[in-house]
Amino acid sequence: MPAARAEQLSDGATPMPAVDELPAREVLDRVPALVALMHGTDHRIAYVNDAYAAAFGVRPTGEPAREALPELAELGLLPLLDQVLRSGKPRTLKSRKAVDGRSYTFTCTPAAENGDGAGVLVFATDVTDHAEAAERLRASERRQRETAVTLQRSLLPQELEQPDDLRIAATYQPGGTEAAVGGDWYDVITLGAGRTALVIGDVMGRGVRAAAVMGQLRTAVRAYARLDLPPHEVLQLLDGLAIEIDANQIATCVYAVHDPNEGKLVYASAGHLPILVRDENGTVLRTDEPTGPPLGTGGWMHASGSVPLSPGSTAVLYTDGLVERRNEDLDEGIAALERALAGATGTPQVICDRLVRSAGVTADHDDDVALLVLQHPARTGADGELFRNAALELLGGVEAAPRARAFASGVLTSWRFPADLHDLGVLAASELVANSLQHGTPPTRLRLRRTDRRLIVEVTDGDEHLPRRRRAEPGDESGRGIAIVATIASTWGSRRTPGGGKAVWCEFVLPRP
Repeated sequence: MPAARAEQLSDGATPMPAVDELPAREVLDRVPALVALMHGTDHRIAYVNDAYAAAFGVRPTGEPAREALPELAELGLLPLLDQVLRSGKPRTLKSRKAVDGRSYTFTCTPAAENGDGAGVLVFATDVTDHAEAAERLRASERRQRETAVTLQRSLLPQELEQPDDLRIAATYQPGGTEAAVGGDWYDVITLGAGRTALVIGDVMGRGVRAAAVMGQLRTAVRAYARLDLPPHEVLQLLDGLAIEIDANQIATCVYAVHDPNEGKLVYASAGHLPILVRDENGTVLRTDEPTGPPLGTGGWMHASGSVPLSPGSTAVLYTDGLVERRNEDLDEGIAALERALAGATGTPQVICDRLVRSAGVTADHDDDVALLVLQHPARTGADGELFRNAALELLGGVEAAPRARAFASGVLTSWRFPADLHDLGVLAASELVANSLQHGTPPTRLRLRRTDRRLIVEVTDGDEHLPRRRRAEPGDESGRGIAIVATIASTWGSRRTPGGGKAVWCEFVLPRP
């Protein structure tokens, strides 16, 4: 029997019509989707099915859709109908919430009505459940992101330490709302004796886990910094810790130390981006080697390098979110940052803001950005008078200790220190020099440094054995020097120096004027 004819069922029931024998109107009346047919350029209503009438009410035929179907106008569907008529191609509008409170996907298809002009068939599918599920998922992602951002910000320094000799500013900007928060971090750690550690890093990965790993690494850096180790040794310790935290999680990091007496930045890098330094003449330098692999890879001996940071210089430490762009070489982004830094002047915070703007970082940026800017200001005039240095080389012998006391007394007198602070400074210098002469090896050097906030007394020698504070017994003839210094000074410490020697120092906080 031909397919176009009805088939007689074997049990004598009503014959089932073939598909092409079914009236189109009867089919459209029964489908659960919303169907409407518009005719002509003014989109007069030719037909709406039962599902459409149930959703939006019965609409009179022959009326223009603009007046008779206000829901289409509110959804912005009328211009789409015009496009379909002009192009003869279907168009789709995805997941729009209609006036009945439900969400629909509308497909508009060109149609001809019995050869009598063109029309548009509107076919709407109820996607409310899908849209609500998608919104719940987005809400969950937003909550997770907010949690990660809160955790990230709480783990970053709430207030940067401000060393005497540097001016520092930093900024952190999480990725846009569609991006999961990463593990970027920075820190500033005052080490004592005027020295400052500066850190910036980036934990690979996204979300709460990356932020938590970042927090552990930052805490560890602060603990290792108190040991006052060279930068490469700090990274060596961090590398082992990163493996213990999560063997599958790696991180990049730069750890740098600034000593105002040396006029340079000593650094070590674990797979991180180069530090940029603009000197007092406006020339920008880019640190290069040594750079080791990221933390968490293991099996690598890191090394330290240095870059000049004289008075008047500005240094920038940053994460890849500032310079990395899709379809662009990373080196191009760093070169653009160099050009921006060359022309950026002002305070560290002003420079931070200018560099972020020049890199095109906006609220919807697709990656986290961390940026740390430090300046070693050139001090002149009255400000320069507050920052003074004096040093004395001591070759040993019985006259070394009296020379050190006389030198310290003369320097502190010329700096116009009050009598009580003068005497404490001379006593500290005498005890540190005596300790070096007895337990260290030549050459011995006494250095006095004052800033606007403190007096620093430091003695270096050629022996790497670090002193420790201990309780001297009544019969002991030695062992009291460090105890005396620790008692009279605000703080004290010691560290090994390059070449096998050590430095022992103490600080006195100056009274506020």
